[in-house]
Amino acid sequence: MGKKGGLTSQAKRKKKIDDTKQDSNMTSLEVIVEAILEKKGTGVIDIDLSDLENSICDRFIIANADSTTQVAAIADNVEDKMIENLRTKVLRRSGNENALWIILDYGDTMVHIFQTEYRNFYRLEELWSDGIITSHEE
Repeated sequence: MGKKGGLTSQAKRKKKIDDTKQDSNMTSLEVIVEAILEKKGTGVIDIDLSDLENSICDRFIIANADSTTQVAAIADNVEDKMIENLRTKVLRRSGNENALWIILDYGDTMVHIFQTEYRNFYRLEELWSDGIITSHEE
């Protein structure tokens, strides 16, 4: 519950969404990468899987952060920016319980935000190395 007379965080998010205008000049890749970097996510890459047979989506975007708090903040920012800029809501979000690895499913794009040690352990980049990998830095 929010403070008396104040908005709850969910109500603030809804108000923020309602008050924004769509920026149709940005792609989902640009919006997601910018949102990750804005919250100081590191090791940001995207893997283009569109030319691979049997891939589960067209693109993976992967990033990491050093704390679970930062992982959750990055995921929240990606969701907010996708709604603000492209009016696109996440289809599914998984990993909120412990924020060691949060996955945001946008259908053709999957966003993976890891706590650093888990990214190093799972090494998705190696599993999907047949895709075209692009690094993104500030």
